[in-house]
Amino acid sequence: MPIRLENYIGKIPDFPKPGILFYDISPLLAHSAAWAEAVEQLAAVIAPYKPDLLLGIESRGFLLAAPLALKMECGFVMVRKRGKLPGETIAYEYSLEYGTDALEIKKDLIKPGQRVAILDDLLATGGTANATMELLNRVGANVVGAAFLIELEGLGGGEKLNRLPFTALMRYPA
Repeated sequence: MPIRLENYIGKIPDFPKPGILFYDISPLLAHSAAWAEAVEQLAAVIAPYKPDLLLGIESRGFLLAAPLALKMECGFVMVRKRGKLPGETIAYEYSLEYGTDALEIKKDLIKPGQRVAILDDLLATGGTANATMELLNRVGANVVGAAFLIELEGLGGGEKLNRLPFTALMRYPA
């Protein structure tokens, strides 16, 4: 019987604040067959992009991109919040509703023209994914696509990706 990934997503009301329904991937990660199925499905959607590198967005994107990179025999790079990576980094600052934030990658890990696919657990408003894409463009990467476990529909995340092809394995209303 095929594994339905939706059966392994927890729904936590009022987290991290009242009125928010949080979609928790922890049960999926705790079930080896469900996690393996998620990696298989992500591999199927990412493989046609023929990436050289997979980029995981901090922090749950690491949990998807790292095993997927091993399976696809390509490299893995982390994008992190400012100040979390050692050594020389390249930063991209972006606007939030109330202020700014910044993402960084290690300098010289991505060569100009390398084919990079973006991975994260959740696409909501698209702000972080778009900032990641802009950071990759800044270093000369060829951003070929993106994949997410979950997309929250109705928040405009996909539109912020500026026509970058992307897939979400599951979709839920925001």
